[in-house]
Amino acid sequence: MKFGGLEFHVISDGRLLLDGGAMFGVVPRTLWEKKLPPDSRNRIHMAMNCVLVRAGGKNILIETGAGDKMNPKLRDIYGLDGPRLADGLREHGLQPGNIDIVINTHLHFDHAGGNTRREKDKLVATFPNARYFVQKAQYQHAVQPSERDQASYFEDDYVPLMNAGQLTLVEGDTEIVPGIEVTPLTGHTIAMQCVKLTGGGKTAFLTADLVPTTAHLPLPWIMGYDLYPLSTLETKKKWLPTIVRESWLAVFGHDATTRAAYICEKDGRFEYEPVEID
Repeated sequence: MKFGGLEFHVISDGRLLLDGGAMFGVVPRTLWEKKLPPDSRNRIHMAMNCVLVRAGGKNILIETGAGDKMNPKLRDIYGLDGPRLADGLREHGLQPGNIDIVINTHLHFDHAGGNTRREKDKLVATFPNARYFVQKAQYQHAVQPSERDQASYFEDDYVPLMNAGQLTLVEGDTEIVPGIEVTPLTGHTIAMQCVKLTGGGKTAFLTADLVPTTAHLPLPWIMGYDLYPLSTLETKKKWLPTIVRESWLAVFGHDATTRAAYICEKDGRFEYEPVEID
């Protein structure tokens, strides 16, 4: 899809299965299973959607999926069938060395696991020529997470990048390159950053884990994984009306069927119109 001189594509790193109850928090199963039926282990099927952007002569990758470093036990728990990101990049004529910038919305394993790879006995950047960007407060939390969310963080995904001098820590709203801006939002974790892509008078907004799937559009449908669910609620009450009012294209980080959509508000409910995007 093109917005003026900015071009972007959604590439999945593969399937992710997470507990349906955890994904919907206090929402009863009798409601959420109508939208996302669980498997025999109560897991719902999601995707790890990454976004490839071409802007200003640079190749920018937003999110890197889970990568390939997890052991067989964890791969089974999370139902991983990837990694697939490299295949998707090849379809667009790119190799890992062609990526100039990587943006992580946050450092949970399903968003940053593909940041690094094993090369013999050491961990190296999957994208050797890239500069990686994440919020400073998110990195600080990731290297010392709480007992509640430590299972979502793996230092192998980001500490090697810091040690190699490839990780840039930003603070607050930041323009990474013209047309690509990150803004930190409160709720899911500390300093998760959503991404705005702007060009040709149009804007796409990557909702990350604020609204991970279209099933999470209702304001109270909030993940049990969120550190600060009431902050997530207030953030959704601010940003969803903005997306509607400004006619932004919403890009969902975990939806396996609707990767992007325009959102409207009707009778106090948020509805969506899917948009095909490769």
